Amino acid sequence: MRRILLLALTMLSAVLPGLAQAWWQPDWAYRKPITIDATPQGAALGGEAGRTPVLVRLHTGNFSFEGVGENGADLRFVAGDDKTVLNHQVEQFDPLLGIALIWVDVPNVSAGAAQQLWMYYGNPKAPASANGQLTFDPDYTLVYHFAEANVPARDTTAYGNHAQTAVVSVDGTVIGKGAQLGVAPLMLPASPSLSLQAGAPFTFSAWVRPDQLGAEQALYVRREGASEFIVGVDQGVPFVQVNGRRSAPGQPIQAGQWSHIAVKADAGNVVLFVAGRQAAAIAASLPAFNASAAVGGDIARSAAPGQAASGPALAPFTGAIDELRLSKAARPDALILADAISQGADSRLTAFGADEQQAGKSHFGFILAAMPLDAWVVVAILGLMMLVSWAIMIGKGRSYGAMSRANGSFMAFFREAAGAPLDSLANSNRVPEDVKQDSSLWRLYEVAIEEMRRRQERGYDINAVSDATIGAIRAAMDGVMVRENERMSKRMNWLSTTIEGAPYVGLFGTVIGIMLVFVVAAMAGAVDINSVAPGMAAALLCTAAGLGVAIPALFGYNWLASRSEAIGADMAVFVDEFSTRLAEEQGAGRQVRPALQRA
Repeated sequence: MRRILLLALTMLSAVLPGLAQAWWQPDWAYRKPITIDATPQGAALGGEAGRTPVLVRLHTGNFSFEGVGENGADLRFVAGDDKTVLNHQVEQFDPLLGIALIWVDVPNVSAGAAQQLWMYYGNPKAPASANGQLTFDPDYTLVYHFAEANVPARDTTAYGNHAQTAVVSVDGTVIGKGAQLGVAPLMLPASPSLSLQAGAPFTFSAWVRPDQLGAEQALYVRREGASEFIVGVDQGVPFVQVNGRRSAPGQPIQAGQWSHIAVKADAGNVVLFVAGRQAAAIAASLPAFNASAAVGGDIARSAAPGQAASGPALAPFTGAIDELRLSKAARPDALILADAISQGADSRLTAFGADEQQAGKSHFGFILAAMPLDAWVVVAILGLMMLVSWAIMIGKGRSYGAMSRANGSFMAFFREAAGAPLDSLANSNRVPEDVKQDSSLWRLYEVAIEEMRRRQERGYDINAVSDATIGAIRAAMDGVMVRENERMSKRMNWLSTTIEGAPYVGLFGTVIGIMLVFVVAAMAGAVDINSVAPGMAAALLCTAAGLGVAIPALFGYNWLASRSEAIGADMAVFVDEFSTRLAEEQGAGRQVRPALQRA
């Protein structure tokens, strides 16, 4: 039995490591590792950026575009656990030109350690799943990629804050297409989601490229009554102004070059960032705004009753703009730095590994790959129950087989000795040692002969055995038969426990797994088939594993029980046969044939 257990454990340990490398889903033929590295060796963010929409920029230098769908509909991004599907948005995908721009919603970008994502592709049947409304968290109130040419800019977020005026499209910007500014301002809607309460947190960010440097150029302007909030550029020096208070000159930007500018406001402080680094700050809080804002130009102040509105005070910004974002939250400094570093042409935040091709992974391997720790604990318990039950069944089967064969051989010797004294087999050593060792009938016969010898040694006449003596010998044989039955039924209770308990253990794992699936889905705030189905399948696998353990144990138990009953019946028949022969040949009431007359 120990050898059987050792062999089973060895086989299990050889199989499990292979299962741990299972593919996310079998329908995807390829995957590519992507490393998000915010440590000092990578982007060196120096802090926790948190949830970040990371730009994945694919080109012929890091991706071959072979095997992927024409429009990138089969692209899927999965976290390093190879289970959690990440939201993404495709801004541009052109395999003919060999370029793709994809925003991936990374739940947490930490400067403490690098993390790995998987980009899966190569499934022609996969429907498109890109969704910008899910990729950007709800605190983003406006995100313009300017991907559509010569139309009002469309908002990627769920708020739908589309531009009120059309823009002139510009190709070859820092991220795909951009917009040309300088003629008329790009007007943003006066929607409730873009309104600001006094002192409310706020973040503005954009990539800008001035065509020429001038004085007092307006980049982002909000005015209402006597309140104003301005982000602008003065002779190449970005500035922020709140109600007439302007920030001190800081890091300048260059004409003809792309620069990332961001402004973050929280309670009592407004900070200007250039290239992801703090450039200036003023101690102020944003006033309340409900009117529309302008990008790339100034807007007239709203006049008090009975007074004329004053005209624009700032010159329009002449240049291009790309990736405009507004947030109703004060974004972490590390997130602003991550945007500046990762969205440029040379990102230090993302690194790409070699593509991998799936080698015939089965659906069962996909389910195993989706199993959480609690499911593995249940499966491990069921695996232990399976190993023990199979070891018992194999051991019992071999034992019962050897006992049946030995009993058959002994009965052949016993019947051949018919007519001879009952102890002739014990005295002649005709029965082989292996038969004596395995046969339960031999042990019954041996105890009966031993009882007869004891009585002979005490002076009893064994040629005239009384009914009481026969009953005593039969009782001794019955005692041995009971012990033999107990020996055969030893550890059979484990099989019955496995039959009844394994399905309940599997069902327990299924219930816990389904509970965790719904809890995780609720915490993530989004439920889709790709995120829920793997966990549900893994949870149901626990029930299947419980049935897979119980069903063979049930069949084995019934088969062993029938073998045990047959051996028990053979022993009962032998006890009756031996007692009958003893009473007939050596009993006190036997009929003695008259002596033969000699001629």
